[in-house]
Amino acid sequence: MKMRWTSVVWSVVYLLLLLSLLTPLSIVTVFFLILPATILFATLNVRSFLLHVLPVWLIAFIVHPVYLLLAMYFMVPSIVMGWSYKRKNSALRTLLIGSGTVLAEMLVLLLIGTLFLHFDLSGYVHDIVKMTMSPLKDVGGNNPLISDMVWTPEKMQIVSDMTMQMIPFAMIISSFMMGVITHSLARPIIESTGYHVPKLKPAREWMLPKSLIWYYLIGVVIEVFARGSHNSFLIMIAANLVPLLHICFMIQAIGFFYFLAYSKKWHPAIPLVIVIPILLFPPMRIIGILDLAFPLRQYMTKSKR
Repeated sequence: MKMRWTSVVWSVVYLLLLLSLLTPLSIVTVFFLILPATILFATLNVRSFLLHVLPVWLIAFIVHPVYLLLAMYFMVPSIVMGWSYKRKNSALRTLLIGSGTVLAEMLVLLLIGTLFLHFDLSGYVHDIVKMTMSPLKDVGGNNPLISDMVWTPEKMQIVSDMTMQMIPFAMIISSFMMGVITHSLARPIIESTGYHVPKLKPAREWMLPKSLIWYYLIGVVIEVFARGSHNSFLIMIAANLVPLLHICFMIQAIGFFYFLAYSKKWHPAIPLVIVIPILLFPPMRIIGILDLAFPLRQYMTKSKR
């Protein structure tokens, strides 16, 4: 009985999240949309899963047919992650295949829109930038003290081009965030129903591949050449590869401080406090680079004679 009513509750949550997609709340709720279906698929057999999901889809279709299309779109990563939980795959594998599925869907949707629906992503981005910057343009034009900050069409085009270059980065980060949020909430919820779900390694054990150092060096070289180049492909690689690697090094730095706190038996709150400056002060990612490049953990914990 508990399991059945819990499933009904998650079905209702799933419906409410779907209905929020055409509202301003979608900016937040979209990151939680694959959570309810993931939990339902992981804890129910296929028949029970369909009995919970199909009524939600029917109601969503009655409200507006576009909700059904959105539901089908977000159902794919939900099934992939739920299936991975059923297979007892490692948490990292589940997280990566879930995030990868979301990213693949984004790319496929963009490809279909471009080839068959004649969707112009560049023009769309330019319109959004123009709409966003118009109030600033009006303020600058009416205030002589900030006349140098007037948003001319040329400046808007530059911002538009920079935004276009960062779209791959935004797609990767957003898909990864959806995977992280879903796993962080789904794992303890599924565990509470009696199903065992592997969890991520403790932060102190996080260790990224050392090859990231070489990728970073390559990215820096590409970034140097891209500054004086008009090759849009080269510029896009530089604009996306290096920031992604910076995030990896920040994650590595966080893992290092958790390892240090565990080894030195610090209070558990200390590494949590250290995470804040790492996130707010990006140059601290150098700790992550050093941790990958050198045996920093062994050196910091080596007993002194």
